[in-house]
Amino acid sequence: METIMIDAQVRKESKKGPARRLRAQGYAPAVVYGAQREPVMLSVGLSDLKRIFEKVQKETVFIKLNIDDGGKKTESLSILKDIQANALKRTVDHADFYEISMNKPLTIEVPVLLTGKAPGVEKGGELITMKRELKVSGLPADLPETVEIDVSHLDLQESVRIGDIKLKDGISFVDGDDVVIAHVGITRAAMAAAGAAALTAKAETEEVEVSGSEEAGGEE
Repeated sequence: METIMIDAQVRKESKKGPARRLRAQGYAPAVVYGAQREPVMLSVGLSDLKRIFEKVQKETVFIKLNIDDGGKKTESLSILKDIQANALKRTVDHADFYEISMNKPLTIEVPVLLTGKAPGVEKGGELITMKRELKVSGLPADLPETVEIDVSHLDLQESVRIGDIKLKDGISFVDGDDVVIAHVGITRAAMAAAGAAALTAKAETEEVEVSGSEEAGGEE
């Protein structure tokens, strides 16, 4: 996965007043924590957080935090676990980073990317996405940024499940094989078309049967 580097500074104050002053100066309060790290309060540039927020899904990129603690520099390889944003003010209020180890398995959610055209849709059906994100587990370096699924084989009322998807060695899904990811449902238009086709086929069959009976009668 892609790695983005951003600078961060250790902060000592956690109340609302200092947080407002940080935002006024172009920074946002944040925290980094992990299995092997105690939580550390940080301040991070708003422009960096917006760049991450706008560019990627929250857990599908590595973030290398260059942390400055009063002149003492450390690094933390992390993922963005949560970000709190104010939609009205278009500002980022807070961010949570989770420190990871490249040698230990990690579980994240990655987006589903459906590709291809389902024959069932061309027949009037509707492709319904049941899972927009899937949980995968494995070593960080092996984790995919997306799970790409080809739906070009799906007909009406057919589904693709987790058990149908193959991942690279060492990566596994957290959910069970029977979980439906996408399904082609029958719409009213498709039902009407199917009904019309059935009536037409029935009429043609009856016409053939009647014609055959007339021919048989004429021979007598």
